[in-house]
Amino acid sequence: MNITEKYDLNVVKWFSIMSVVYLVVGALVGVYIAAELAWPFLNDLGTDTPYLQFGRLRPLHTNAVIYAFGGSALMASAFYIVQRTNQTRLWSNKMAWFTFIMWNLIIVSAVVSFPLGITQSKEYAELEWPIDILITLAWASYMYNFVMTIHIRDRNKVPHVYVANWFFLGMMVMVTYLHVVNSLVIPVGWFKSYSIFSGVQDAMIQWWWGHNAVGFFLTAGFLGMMYYFVPKQAERPVYSYRLSVIHFWALMFGYVWLGAHHLQYTALPDWAGSLGATISLAMIIPSWGGALNGILTLSGAWERLREDYILRFLIMSLAFYAMGTFEGPVMSAKTVNALSHYTDWTIGHVHSAALGWNVMVAAGALYHMIEKIYNVKMSQKLLGIHFWVHTIGTVVYIVAMWVSGIMQGLMWRAYDEYGTLAYTFAESVSAMHPYYAMRAAGGALVLLGAIVMLINVIITIRKAGQEQTSAQAATA
Repeated sequence: MNITEKYDLNVVKWFSIMSVVYLVVGALVGVYIAAELAWPFLNDLGTDTPYLQFGRLRPLHTNAVIYAFGGSALMASAFYIVQRTNQTRLWSNKMAWFTFIMWNLIIVSAVVSFPLGITQSKEYAELEWPIDILITLAWASYMYNFVMTIHIRDRNKVPHVYVANWFFLGMMVMVTYLHVVNSLVIPVGWFKSYSIFSGVQDAMIQWWWGHNAVGFFLTAGFLGMMYYFVPKQAERPVYSYRLSVIHFWALMFGYVWLGAHHLQYTALPDWAGSLGATISLAMIIPSWGGALNGILTLSGAWERLREDYILRFLIMSLAFYAMGTFEGPVMSAKTVNALSHYTDWTIGHVHSAALGWNVMVAAGALYHMIEKIYNVKMSQKLLGIHFWVHTIGTVVYIVAMWVSGIMQGLMWRAYDEYGTLAYTFAESVSAMHPYYAMRAAGGALVLLGAIVMLINVIITIRKAGQEQTSAQAATA
C-alpha cells in the first residue's frame, strides 16, 4: 500500500498547489505596491480609478501572503502531519474539503473586496464582518477535524501526541479566540461595521490580535511544520524532544503579552508598553532554543546540506527565525522603539521573518510533501535556482529597509542649532527613493523565485502523470 492509498492526501495536494499559486499572486501584488512607493505615478497610471492605489492593494498583498499562501501551507501541513504522526486517516475527508472550499472562497472575497475599498482598516483583520463569519466557520472545521483525527488514533500504536501537533493545536485554539474577540463589531450594512471597542481599548485589542497573528499563525503553526519536516528531511530524530516541549509552553504563555509593544509612545498606559517590551525580551530565550533545536537536529548529517536544497530551505529558515526573534524584542525596547517606531525598519523586520522564516520553511515543507505525494523527485536545478534567488532577494529587501528605516528615524529626530527640525518630512521621503527602488528589486527576485517554484511543481505533477500512464500501459 502506497502513501496515497493509506492516507487522505488529495486535499493536502490541492492545498499545497494553491499555496504555491497564492505565493506567486501575493508576491506579484507586493512587488507592484513596492514599485508604487518608489515611482508614485504607478498609483493611478493617469486615471482617476482608485482600484490599483497603494491603500487598496496593500491589504490585498498582506492577506494574500499571510492567509492565502501561509494559511493554505498550514492547512496542507497540518492535514499531512496529523495523519502521518498518528498513523490514521483524517477523521472526515469531506470536512477537509469543506475547509478547502471555504478557505478559497474567503480568499476570492478578499480579492474582490479590497480593491473596492471594503475594509475594517484593522491590520491583518481588514475583511468585513460577513467574511469574518466565513473565516470562523472554515477555521472551526479545520480545528475540529484536526482534533478528532488525533482523538481516533490507535493509542496502542501511537501512545503520545507528537510535538508538531501540539504547535498546530496551540495555534488553532489561540487564533480562534483572538479572531473572534478582535472581530466583534456592530454591522451597519453588508459592507460596513464598527468595532465594539473604541479608542485606546480598540488599539490594544487590535494589536493583541495583530502581534499574535504573527506569534501564533505565522510562528507556532510554522514551528509545527519545522518540528516535523526538518527531522524527516534530515532523516534524524529531533535534537531534543524535551526542549521542543519547553519551547511550546514558553511560546503559548509568553506570546499573548507582546502586543502592547506596538503601542509605545501612544495613549496606551506606559506600564502596558513596558510589560510588553519586558516579556518580548524574555522571549528571545525560548525562541532561540527552538531555532537551535531545529538546526542541531542535523548533528552528524551536516553533509546533507551540500546536495539537499529542501533541507537548505528548512535550515536557512531557522537562521532567519533566530534573527527575527532577536531583532523584534530589541526593537520593542523603549530606547530603540523611539527610533524605529513608524519607520521602514519595522517593515524590514517583518519581511526578514516573513520572507526568511515563513516562506522558506513553508517552501521546504511544500517541496517535501509534493515529492512524497507524487512519488517523484523534483528538479534539483530548479530547487537550487529558487533557493539562491529567494535568499538574495530577501537579503536585498531587508537591508534596504534596515538602512532606510534607521535613516528615517534619524532624520525625523534631527534638530538644528535653533531647536527646530533639521529636515522636512518631504525631504525624508525623497531620501528614501533609492532604498524603495532597491526594495522593489529585492521583491522582484522573491517573485521570480516563487515563479520558479510554481514551474517546478507543474513539471513534477506532469512527470508523475506521465510515469503513471507508462505504468498503466506496461500492466495493460
